[in-house]
Amino acid sequence: MTDWTVDRKARIAYSYERFAQAKIFVFRKWCDQAKARGLLPPTDLSGSCKYGSLFMNQVFGGAIYGHYEHQYNIIGGRIVDLSHDAIDVGRITNPYLHEPDFFAIPEKRASLNKCLPRVNGWVIEFLAEIEGSKV
Repeated sequence: MTDWTVDRKARIAYSYERFAQAKIFVFRKWCDQAKARGLLPPTDLSGSCKYGSLFMNQVFGGAIYGHYEHQYNIIGGRIVDLSHDAIDVGRITNPYLHEPDFFAIPEKRASLNKCLPRVNGWVIEFLAEIEGSKV
């Protein structure tokens, strides 16, 4: 099992440009997932923090932090949150609270691990798009 709160090595270097590319990519995937489930298209990344933080962790490294309402990344000592401007995050009193014991809960670990196959597919696709844009 993975310890999400321990720093992971980055596959590519984090930058503001790469953050913007990742946000657009994950939002597209979040919309695709809603469509596949027969849901209305999302207006933002509300509800996606589990997927977004796993994605950022797999691509840019760092560690996943959070609590029962929200999770985000710490990369290079800074808070990095794809859904920072989402409506649901805006409603949380302290979205960047960190409760490390939360990630030790077996159900939480299982939930994160269940998302990994989809997230890993997204990572492969994103990295291929990034490589393709260099040409």
